[in-house]
Amino acid sequence: MANNADKIITVNDLSISFKTTAGMVNAIRGVNLDLNRGETVAIVGESGSGKSVTTKAIMGILAKNSVVNSGKITYNCLEPDNVTHTEYDILSMSEKQVRRQINGKNIAMIFQDPMTSLDPTMNIGKQIMEGMIYHYHTPKEEAYQKSLKLLDEVGIVDAKNRMKNYPHQLSGGMRQRIVIAIALACNPELLICDEPTTALDVTIQAKIIDLIKKIQKERNLSVIFITHNLGVVAKVADYINVMYAGKIVEKGTADEIFFDPRHPYTWGLLSAMPDLNTTNDRLYTIPGSPPNLLHQVKGDAFAPRNIYALNIDDRLEPPMFKVTETHSAATWLLDPRAPKIEMPVELKERIESMKKESQHYGI
Repeated sequence: MANNADKIITVNDLSISFKTTAGMVNAIRGVNLDLNRGETVAIVGESGSGKSVTTKAIMGILAKNSVVNSGKITYNCLEPDNVTHTEYDILSMSEKQVRRQINGKNIAMIFQDPMTSLDPTMNIGKQIMEGMIYHYHTPKEEAYQKSLKLLDEVGIVDAKNRMKNYPHQLSGGMRQRIVIAIALACNPELLICDEPTTALDVTIQAKIIDLIKKIQKERNLSVIFITHNLGVVAKVADYINVMYAGKIVEKGTADEIFFDPRHPYTWGLLSAMPDLNTTNDRLYTIPGSPPNLLHQVKGDAFAPRNIYALNIDDRLEPPMFKVTETHSAATWLLDPRAPKIEMPVELKERIESMKKESQHYGI
């Protein structure tokens, strides 16, 4: 396990609600998350599970109607001398402090829709240069030259002419590359990728994922990768956190989550992945819908959708049961007193197939 100096982000018991006209929505319900320096942690789950809210809290950019009920987010910043560490308690900082000391400068974010991330009234060059000038007072000519290098780094040709372009003049894939260049402009140590491939077609998705991996390796970046696409996760993640109804219900290494999943929700997500080798003519879907977080969740939030639910699931929320030092899951099925329930046979077969495939490609 990593020591404290190796941890770049620590989230402890984070709970966030949102004020709405219908009442308080309990969007995040006790999230615990660690990210070690130089590693990639993926957060996966259905839409509305709390993935983006968690990372927006880390960035200090929660919506005005949010209320932090409890928790602490510690950012362990490695200063430019590569020796000194400074700890920031993000939730106790003002919006102005976060923007000046952390956003863009140390922690940068790539959003899922590049068109809404970019300013349509400002050319690409100014948008890349803006962060350098704001945070480091970089002279304009120096910022311009750095921007050209960044465009080259993210794979955009004819950089000088592209600097003059506006977002609407570029394709979706090029816009996402520009967003990545802006995120890298101030040389951050943590990159948060919020479903960065959702709005792109499949071939461009693969290129953007490869680009993020390449940049991470070259710059030794730490990455939080948010997605609902487990196929993407397999390519990028060292560790995976599975989120459901505002909580992390299973966490482990990528191999543990893909080859030895223990939570019925993770079983459902893996079973719902499209598979060319399947003999079924219908794609599996998890029955039911996520709970309405306007109401207090009693017991296990996944119980109404879980065909393996026990009586206790309706009454008590399961704790995190440890499977290995790195793997744990919040399901009463892991309690020593629970009946022994195996994962579905179809999923077992699929996992065996995935293992063979990973060995074949040397993953």
